Amino acid sequence: MPVLRKMEYAAEVVWLGHVVVGGAISAQAVEALDLEFEGDRGARHEGHTRASCSRVRDLYSNGTEIRNVRQLSVLCADELDVIARDMRLDGLDPSLLGASMVLKGIPDFTHIPPSSRLQAEGGLTITVDMENRPCVLPGREIEAVSPGYGALFKSAAQGRRGVTAWVERPGKVRIGDCMSLFVPDQRPWSP
Repeated sequence: MPVLRKMEYAAEVVWLGHVVVGGAISAQAVEALDLEFEGDRGARHEGHTRASCSRVRDLYSNGTEIRNVRQLSVLCADELDVIARDMRLDGLDPSLLGASMVLKGIPDFTHIPPSSRLQAEGGLTITVDMENRPCVLPGREIEAVSPGYGALFKSAAQGRRGVTAWVERPGKVRIGDCMSLFVPDQRPWSP
């Protein structure tokens, strides 16, 4: 029995972005990403390691060097639509959220199990770290282009912000590619 099971769900890549180092978290839309073991070369979250942040503050003091499992921010198009609707916006540009990738076709995407894999047809494989909790940074980007709406992001995005991920097998991903979902074959934790 395999430890990772291929699910019946697959996703189409509908948007890709490159978040440049320094400054805001806004991404530049691109047609393809060449992902390496370090992630997206030249991107804000590239690297084998990173400085710890508030997401792991119960484990490490801020700035401690740790393994980088936040190389990519992967979002779901359907969840973005719900966030926009709850914010009373016609749509939400994923570049404002610092997205690396937007997928369509996997229901309840933000809650796929940690350690799930998404594999493109060419072999590129990314591993899901965990749910990406909403923060204030995208709200600032939204506010700059839609004054009066940025403060609505954090609550509207609860449980819909997508996941963080890291590159397990390097390769290229393009808009229109299909990514298959593999999930760990284990029961939910129930202490």
